[in-house]
Amino acid sequence: MDKMGKKFSISYNSPVVLTFSLICLGALVLGFVTGGYTNGLLFSVYRSSLADPLTYFRFVGHVFGHAGWDHFIGNMTLLLVVGPLLEEKYGSQNIAFVILATAVITGLVNFIFFPHTALLGASGVVFAFILLSSFTCMKDGKIPLTFILIVIIYIGGQVYQGIFVKDNVSNLTHIIGGGVGSGLGFAMSRNKMGSFSS
Repeated sequence: MDKMGKKFSISYNSPVVLTFSLICLGALVLGFVTGGYTNGLLFSVYRSSLADPLTYFRFVGHVFGHAGWDHFIGNMTLLLVVGPLLEEKYGSQNIAFVILATAVITGLVNFIFFPHTALLGASGVVFAFILLSSFTCMKDGKIPLTFILIVIIYIGGQVYQGIFVKDNVSNLTHIIGGGVGSGLGFAMSRNKMGSFSS
C-alpha cells in the first residue's frame, strides 16, 4: 500500500502526560458535579490533621484539581504542548517522577508555610516542564542560554507578580515547580542515559 493509501490511527503517544491530563479532567468534572466538595476533600492541599489518611493523598492529589475551566485549560494547553516532547526525550518513568516530585514538594511547602491557604492546580508541574525543556539541548556541561532566558522571563515574572500583583495565583508554587524542573533537568542531563534508574 502506498503512502497515500495508509490508514491513520490515533496513538496514545505520551502515556504519562495524557493520563495525567485525563485525571485532571476527571477531577474537574467531579468538582463541578459535587459543587466543589471533591476539590476540598481530595484535590487541594492545606493544613489538616496528620492522623487523616487523606492528608497524605492531598500532598499529590492537589496537582489534579483545578478551580474552573479557564484554570484547567491554561494549564493543560502548556502541559500538552511541552510534556509529550519531554516524555519522548526523558522517558515516561522520569516524567512521572518529575510530576510526583513537584506535587510532593509544592504540597509540603504549602502545608507547612501556608496553613490557611488551599492550593490546587497543575501549574507547578507546568513550570517544572517549562524549565526542564530548556535542558533538552544541554551538552558537555554547558548551561544553555535558553535556560537562562527562561529563568529570567518565567521565574523573574513570577517573583515580580508575587511582590506587586495581588491575585489568587500561587507564584511561589510556580517558582518551586521551576526549581524542581531545573534541578531534575540538570541531574538528567548529567546522566548519559538521561534516566534516574540504575
